[in-house]
Amino acid sequence: MQHKFITIEGNIGAGKTTLSHLLQKQLQAKLILEQFAENPFLPKFYEDKEKYAFPLELSFLADRYKQLKSLLLNRDLFSEYIISDYLFIKSKMFAKVNLNEDEYQLYETMFDIIYPNLPEPDIVIYLYAPISKLQENIKNRNRTYEQKIPEEYLHNLHEAYQTLLLNGDYKTLIVDTTTTDFFKQ
Repeated sequence: MQHKFITIEGNIGAGKTTLSHLLQKQLQAKLILEQFAENPFLPKFYEDKEKYAFPLELSFLADRYKQLKSLLLNRDLFSEYIISDYLFIKSKMFAKVNLNEDEYQLYETMFDIIYPNLPEPDIVIYLYAPISKLQENIKNRNRTYEQKIPEEYLHNLHEAYQTLLLNGDYKTLIVDTTTTDFFKQ
């Protein structure tokens, strides 16, 4: 297979991490997973977006950068493939959706300093799901802080992903997951 660095992307609840685990096992690849569970700002963000959006986005930016930078410095000689459940530029996309204009300008400056130093995936697998399917998946995985995610927020992220991946420079495979359940595969 020609694609050595594969990124799985999609909206909240699309199945990114689940598919990443399945592909990692199939390809015996190195797996890079977003560290959302350790992020102390994420539950707070869903309670008070205005107050916690900026520290949330900065912490995700730092965590993603640290993971991918480590990947560059410590390539695994025994793993031919790398599977990631996030695309680094999504940091900027989420910041654009979540931050006010002044915060976003500062964030963008910081992002632009570090972004050129990171690897790009060979291909992005974008998991498309309608909002109703995302809401069902979010409900089923039962993370307390996600249960009140507004439909409008999921829609805004959907639009941002469409702009990023359909108009971007990434080789993208779109997978419609409307009737797919990776847990039952």
